[in-house]
Amino acid sequence: MTINEARNLLHEWIEADSLRHHCEMVSTAMGAYAVKLGKSDEETLNWKLAGLLHDLDWEKQPDGHPNYALDHVFPKTDLPEEVTEAIRAHAPERTGKQPETEIERYLFACDELSGFMHAVSLMRPDGFGGMKAKSVTKKLKDKKFAANVSREDISRGAALIDTELNEHILLLAKVFETSP
Repeated sequence: MTINEARNLLHEWIEADSLRHHCEMVSTAMGAYAVKLGKSDEETLNWKLAGLLHDLDWEKQPDGHPNYALDHVFPKTDLPEEVTEAIRAHAPERTGKQPETEIERYLFACDELSGFMHAVSLMRPDGFGGMKAKSVTKKLKDKKFAANVSREDISRGAALIDTELNEHILLLAKVFETSP
């Protein structure tokens, strides 16, 4: 599956611009990490696809997410198994699959933090421009800010990729600042 084919599928399943934006952000984060880790072009594509499609069924099948897409949508595509398994592992409380492989761990790590950082960027005059880890961690301590985002998952994600949270935040801030 190409990125354009995945985007077409995303647009078929998701109407909300905010959710499409989130999926694009996670795809961008995954692509940046794949490059940083020296992945091949094919592996980098798979990492981007996992990020782009991880919430495909969230809007239309929120109670069945991500199992609905895993059972009814992805089998009709040529998505590689490592992509679908990463999507399965990004929601272990819903699927029973813990993030184990590298792509699975990074998708888990990028998902919640990307959403949280987007919320922080909306409160800043320059968005992601010049964003510091301290401004994100300060907002993480405010339980009322973006209350639906799991702080535990953000911390667990950084641990899963063996990266200090501040370093993880700074890499994503830099990537998001320069992405469209």
